[in-house]
Amino acid sequence: MRAKLKEIASIQMGYSFRSRLDFMNKGLTAVIQMKDLTDDNVVDCRDLIQIDMDSLKDRHLARLGDIVFRSRGLVTTAVLLSEDPGQAVIAAPLIKIRVDEKAILPDYLVWYINQPLAQAYFTSRAKGTTQKMISKQTLENVEISVPSLDRQQAIVDIAALADKEQVLLEKIAVRRNHYVLTKLMQFVEKAS
Repeated sequence: MRAKLKEIASIQMGYSFRSRLDFMNKGLTAVIQMKDLTDDNVVDCRDLIQIDMDSLKDRHLARLGDIVFRSRGLVTTAVLLSEDPGQAVIAAPLIKIRVDEKAILPDYLVWYINQPLAQAYFTSRAKGTTQKMISKQTLENVEISVPSLDRQQAIVDIAALADKEQVLLEKIAVRRNHYVLTKLMQFVEKAS
């Protein structure tokens, strides 16, 4: 089955602040910003800015399992909010995606959005020359392949194993290189 993202998830622009966050007072509400998104597609909640927010509504709050989409910049990928941020909002230009978990798994949607097919869709519809921008409407209309939940979970599991394998292969390559260089240096020392 194929579906437009807006048919299987709610999509909301990040909260637009009127002033710079680093000048705001400490408070009870954490703010998830672009700098809090890691290269391995998670939200790092360790150093979120805490601010006071008067007009906070439930629809503004982020929660565990939400997806954060980078709508601006060179990279337009999705990131999973995999740890509970407490009372937190997502700041613009990020976009919050909350899936209908009866239709699609958050992990699967993150994986799918970050694949070359979806990335090509975003690239072809990006606005701006120096800094790409993906509109909310473009995100809403991306077509998603939606297999059964069991198949989605299998895809997520296999993708995670492939990522782990890649990390292990890189570690092996570094250790092998270190071993070869050590042996070569020993060979040089014996020859002198």
